[in-house]
Amino acid sequence: MQSRILLIEDDDELRSLLARYLSGQGLDVREAANGLEGLAIAQDDFVDLVVLDIMLPDINGLEVLRRLRVRTRLPVILLTARGEETDRIVGFEVGADDYIPKPCNPRELVARIQAILRRVAWDRETDIDGAQTIGDLRVEPDQRRVFQNGQPLDLTATEYEILQVLLSRIGSVVRKTDLMQWALGRRLTPHDRTLDMHVSNLRRKLDGGEESRIETVRGLGYSYRSPA
Repeated sequence: MQSRILLIEDDDELRSLLARYLSGQGLDVREAANGLEGLAIAQDDFVDLVVLDIMLPDINGLEVLRRLRVRTRLPVILLTARGEETDRIVGFEVGADDYIPKPCNPRELVARIQAILRRVAWDRETDIDGAQTIGDLRVEPDQRRVFQNGQPLDLTATEYEILQVLLSRIGSVVRKTDLMQWALGRRLTPHDRTLDMHVSNLRRKLDGGEESRIETVRGLGYSYRSPA
């Protein structure tokens, strides 16, 4: 079955170009020219992933993302204006899984989409051993859910993947290059703070932002230490 991608972009020429390219790569593309139209499609039609422009004519992409996150953990890739770091940071805080600066390379967009879809599909197909309890966390792989002290954590798909990798190597250092590849499905490049932002958001949800359990090992990566 073709993966269904919802492309929310108000620039008709760019949206048409990206839709044609994605379709040519075997993806089933739904298009929306504004935020409200995109939200309606996401609510009424099954999609696997959303590609979302931040600058939209009715409600901006960040508000669209907030409304999506109220009811779904659907993976979301943001299209952001080059150099708008604030938008990217807020996007990760709201729950984005990845971002690509505009103008974007369609080939790179497809690679990012496929990496996220592979991670989600692999987890659904292979994690069949049931729930695990690790310290104060309970992980239910079949449902991709995590509970802390019995309360559900609202994790994005990418945050869940990062946590899964770190939990599988408790007490050991996971290099940034490896964590980027295993959890986000791509190589770490110079000046790319995507991974750091996701880890920061994960810490905030687990410990209010403290570094008590996800420890930064300078020059290497991150290590998960289960709280006593």
